[in-house]
Amino acid sequence: MAVIQKPLPAVAPTSAAPRPADARRRRVLIWVAERSLVIALCAMFVGPIIAMVLTAFMSNQQALTSNLWPTSWHPENFVQVFQQAPMLKYLMNSLLYGGLATLFMLLSSIPVAYALSRIAWRGRQVALVLVITMMMLPPQVTVVPMYIVWARLNLTGTLWPLILPNLFGDAFSIFLLRQFLMTIPPEYSDAARVDGCSELRVLTRVILPMAKPAIAATAMFMFFFTWNDYFGPLLYASENPDNWTVSLGLASFRGVHQVQWNLTMAATVLVMLPIVVVFAFAQKAFVEGVNLTGVKG
Repeated sequence: MAVIQKPLPAVAPTSAAPRPADARRRRVLIWVAERSLVIALCAMFVGPIIAMVLTAFMSNQQALTSNLWPTSWHPENFVQVFQQAPMLKYLMNSLLYGGLATLFMLLSSIPVAYALSRIAWRGRQVALVLVITMMMLPPQVTVVPMYIVWARLNLTGTLWPLILPNLFGDAFSIFLLRQFLMTIPPEYSDAARVDGCSELRVLTRVILPMAKPAIAATAMFMFFFTWNDYFGPLLYASENPDNWTVSLGLASFRGVHQVQWNLTMAATVLVMLPIVVVFAFAQKAFVEGVNLTGVKG
């Protein structure tokens, strides 16, 4: 008996598989297209920084040309910066200003933020409104009366008029810390109070260890502000060059060496370097603190 075989179905021709190089190129193009806006923004912000760093290594003659890449590298420009201006003294003054201001801000703002977020008392909402009002008040409004006060105390010409006010708290830091402390469940505080802890012990033993990201974020905000502050040191310390900060020193350095752009860019790199180092080491805590604040109002 003969077996009838059915014809096999026709198989449609398949296209040739893409080569690995073509597939890799396609993935790269898709990745660039999806992130084109971010890449363009990064180029806008990073481009001037790269140009500044490259100019810092150029000679004085090449810095005035249109060449973007140094024909010869001159790392001795950074040594000349310290030889022609007391940059080390400016850096130490800025570290003193930023360190003490940040420390005083934390000592005064953390208890206030704790009281506004974890303790129920009459007038708490009114106090919160006052803090928000202080945030919206332009600092230029109080410049004249505050200068008169510090002049009568014979503290002009120093950095103390910029440091001591932080002992009374900072409105922005208080609000930022308060928003973070509101996200901590109240059961932790209630359990500590049941165990007999006072409010001070609840704050130091329970709340502060859980609020490290927010504390790091507010501390970095304050330190960055004081490091970049130009108006305050110009107002109070301009008459005494021994108390100048890096912002005043850099401005005067550019005024004295305004033609030597290579040295000016080298001084700018030195001023930016501490901020970059601090942010690089504390980036995780800073980003976490910024993301977690403001979750609950």
